[in-house]
Amino acid sequence: MHQNKHILEVSDLLMNFATSLMGAGSHTSRIVRNVSRMAEVFNYDVSITVFQKSIFMTLVSLDDSSIRYTAIQKINPMSLNFRTISDLSALSWSVYDNKLPIEEIRAEYNDIMRKPRLNDWIVVLLVACANASFCKLFMGDSYAMLFVFLSTFAAFFVRQRMLAHHINHFLVFITCAFISSMIAGISVIMNIGATPDVALATSVLFLIPGVPMINSILDILEGHVLAGTSRLINAANLIICIAIGFFFTIQILGIDKL
Repeated sequence: MHQNKHILEVSDLLMNFATSLMGAGSHTSRIVRNVSRMAEVFNYDVSITVFQKSIFMTLVSLDDSSIRYTAIQKINPMSLNFRTISDLSALSWSVYDNKLPIEEIRAEYNDIMRKPRLNDWIVVLLVACANASFCKLFMGDSYAMLFVFLSTFAAFFVRQRMLAHHINHFLVFITCAFISSMIAGISVIMNIGATPDVALATSVLFLIPGVPMINSILDILEGHVLAGTSRLINAANLIICIAIGFFFTIQILGIDKL
């Protein structure tokens, strides 16, 4: 009975740990390494299968293979958060090095997950500045950078509000791509500045799902083909949504070519 209770507690802890890493944007190998490292401390072998929306996990006692437990848990969608990934990875090493008890691990895990994110307005401002910098990298002039800044600021603000209301993320990407490209498209219609075409082309770059694409390639190369393929398909769908939003702008403004 004690062993059954222990394996249930460990399974619940590791499953929450794994789904949090996945939700924050970690690639699969990091999840497997961190969870396996922690399971070893509790004298369990772990097998993990990661999908886009759920994780399967099986724990087997290293002392008695008849003591085993399999669980599945849905991955709660979260915003990309590298700090969460880093802190959880550091916690897994702390558990391994110091052999921390479950209660202390759970307390530290909860502290990490409760850490406040950057203020929404600061995030919007930083993303707008970053996308304006992309415009500059593509040889956009000051007017183009201004329009990209304004378009990104407006579209990312809408993105935050739509995601807060749990609107389908495909619709979010279409809407934001349309808003951003429409605002930047004004510079093309009014022929403001020397590079309005650059402003239009770079206005949607902040939406490109770079991290999911990188994670998908890493997963496939490291043998996690199912997870990598599902991530790659999801990233491709998001890119299609960006193209749809951009297409609406092109049609409405009557822009035949950049």
